[in-house]
Amino acid sequence: MTRRTLVVVTVLLLSAIAVVALLLYFAGPDRRRVQTASEAPIVGKAQLGQPAPAFEVATTQGFFDLAKAGKPVFLEVFATWCPHCQRMTSVVDRLYRSYSSRVDFVAVSGSDTAMDGVSTSSEADVVNWTRRFNVSYPVAYDPLLNVANLYLESGFPTFAVIGTNKKIAYLASGELTYATLEGALTKVLRQSPGGKR
Repeated sequence: MTRRTLVVVTVLLLSAIAVVALLLYFAGPDRRRVQTASEAPIVGKAQLGQPAPAFEVATTQGFFDLAKAGKPVFLEVFATWCPHCQRMTSVVDRLYRSYSSRVDFVAVSGSDTAMDGVSTSSEADVVNWTRRFNVSYPVAYDPLLNVANLYLESGFPTFAVIGTNKKIAYLASGELTYATLEGALTKVLRQSPGGKR
């Protein structure tokens, strides 16, 4: 074998190894399920049509106790670092402006990671999130993630609509439309005592 042939074979062999390594890195078995920013590390116990797990939280607008709620409840479990949650603030604010007289709203932090995606979540982080995104609905910091452990679906944000009968009438996660969430609210309002829209 000539020296030139040996060099060409070596270069081709190294190129083939590099291509295989790149394919394994980008398409290997560990990469089949790419985790998105909105995926939740935990999945709660709440189930559609079942009694809503009880919870109490201190919000930016006072204490909230699900057991004492006399109206339907709109619950959001969010993460301050989640871009979907950040974009959903304007949708939830619009719902809050339209339905807050007939529905109790509460949003509860569900991640131990702060808005910067690196540091640990804190009450100050949640308050900064409400200011940055002009949130007007009640928001609670839950350091032990109790509400997330009860309600979180497959990702952030998770939304639950709870009827006056304390059963879960709607449960979904992700970036949803105003019409979708309004539909869930109007349906539960129709089913509530005195239930006109």
